[in-house]
Order: sequence, then structure tokens, then C-alpha cells
Amino acid sequence: MLRLAASWVWDFWIADDGDDFHLFFLKASRALLDPDRRHWRATIGHATSTDLTHWTEHADAVLPDDSPAFDDLATWTGSVVRQDDGTWRMFYTAVSRAEGGLNQRISSVVSDDLFTWRREPERQVLEPDPRWYETAETRQWPDQAWRDPWVFRQGGLWHMLVTARANHGAPDDRGVVGHATSDDLQRWTVQPPLSEPGAGFGHLEVLQTVEVDGRPVGLFSCLATELSAGRRAADGVGGVWAFPADSPTGPFHIEEAYRLTDERLYVGRLVQDRAGDWQLLAFRNDDEAGGWVGEITDPQPVRWSGGRLQPHVGETQAALDARMPS
Repeated sequence: MLRLAASWVWDFWIADDGDDFHLFFLKASRALLDPDRRHWRATIGHATSTDLTHWTEHADAVLPDDSPAFDDLATWTGSVVRQDDGTWRMFYTAVSRAEGGLNQRISSVVSDDLFTWRREPERQVLEPDPRWYETAETRQWPDQAWRDPWVFRQGGLWHMLVTARANHGAPDDRGVVGHATSDDLQRWTVQPPLSEPGAGFGHLEVLQTVEVDGRPVGLFSCLATELSAGRRAADGVGGVWAFPADSPTGPFHIEEAYRLTDERLYVGRLVQDRAGDWQLLAFRNDDEAGGWVGEITDPQPVRWSGGRLQPHVGETQAALDARMPS
């Protein structure tokens, strides 16, 4: 488990260099007192582990840039991939002071060793294409959703999945899987979404698609307050969700999404450990009293059961209960 005495931690992503797992995570000082203030003070922290359980914290990886810049307010959730030349590229979400954090953009930084990251003199800033997506100007939601890039290669092409909202449909039901493609990780083309609105979600946060034991599956997170009215009336519980996928690039069946956890956990990530087994990590969101926690769980094994991916029965719940403050 990763719990920092001085900082809350929440959204995270992992890079594996073959020896260590590198955990990158959003963090903000506990001196803020109110965790709702954390978003505009977010930096990207860094820790390493050999077992996904015991973590050593290092210097922060990425900070907001000097003003004026598109990322001078906060740096948010992303992902890391290794480039063909052996260097690493981190994609992240950026918000600016000039816009009060309303506009969300995606950019990247590079590193030789996963510890020191540098901004390139010329780097693409990826924004939603209004032909398919809501923008800051057309939004029917509190903010523009264009964040949480999940990048991977398939069929010789790099793909980026993005938390996005369609430009049509009921305002509370426009969450879609945004999509962009690239040949070289530096120049990206925004594509139409890989799912349709109307699946029951206002947005699909922190997307991930992988193949677990040869079967493709996707993950995202959505709180009860951000479900569509219809899904909220039928269920009313949010958390970490899984959805069937025909491949890591779709087609995706978001309307068939099912919960892996309730809202005590958020931002689930599937990671393969050194034994080759798939594990679920998440951050602790709410405690039993409804208070916000802000720490990352130990890994929990997952398996297929009845056609659905599930944490091992009882293990995630027991681990949560054991760590609840008395």
C-alpha cells in the first residue's frame, strides 16, 4: 500500500522497466485540509516497487509549468510507454490558470530513466475535435472532458483512449471512449469515439484496456453522482467498472459495464505481476463514514468468473475492512 504522511494520493498509472514497477500518481499536500481543494494543486508523484506492495517514494516526476503555459495550473492523470529508441514518454492531462482549469488538454514529456522528465521545445497539445466531442464552448457538463490518456500499441499503430463526451445525446449520458492515433507517439490525429453515448455514464474516467488471460477487457471509473438518471435510478452505486471488449481497440460494449468495486475504491488499474498473474490496484476513495482517504491499495488478484472479470471473492472486501480506521 502507498500512503504518504504529507500528501494525499489518488489517480495513478504504472510503467514496468523489467526490474521495478514505477508508480506515477496525483498528489497534493494534506496541509490543504479539505481534499476537495486537491485538484488545482496536483503534481505527479513517483514511487518504485518490485512487488506492487512495498513502495519507495522518489522526487516528483512532473510539476506544472511556469506561466503562461497550457499546463501551468495542474498536471493530471496519464500513462507511460516505452519508445522504440528505449526512452520513455509520459502522456498527461493539463489545465491552465488563464482558463481557470476549464479546458483540458493532453501533452507529453520524455525521460531516459523514468526519474527525470523533460518538456520538449515543440510538443503537440491534443484537444477534442468538435465534429464528435464536447468542447469547453459546447459542453453540457461542469467541465470539458478530455483527459486521462491511456496509450498502447496495436497492429503497428499507437492508440490513445481518452475520457471524453460526445457532442450529442442527453447531457448526463454523453460519456464515450475518446480516441486518437499516431505512427510515432509525437504527432496525433483525433479520431471518432470508440463507443456511443447513451450507455448510462456522464463520463468514463481513467480508461484502460488490456487482455487478461487472452480475453480483452476494459476498465473505467464513474461515481454514482455522474451516472445517467436512468442508470442511477436502476442501481445508484458507482465505483470501478469493467466492460466487455472485442479487442483493446474495440468494439466496446459500455452499456454492458459491471462494477468491480463500490465507491470505497476508485481508478482501478490492472497490472501483471512478476509471476504473470493479473492484479487490481486502486486508490482508497471513501471510508465507512464517507470521508475521503487518498492512498493506494495493495494488489488484489483477479480472475474470470461467469464471463466477468472479478477480484477474488472476499479478498478485496477483507483487505478494505482490515485497513478501515477504528
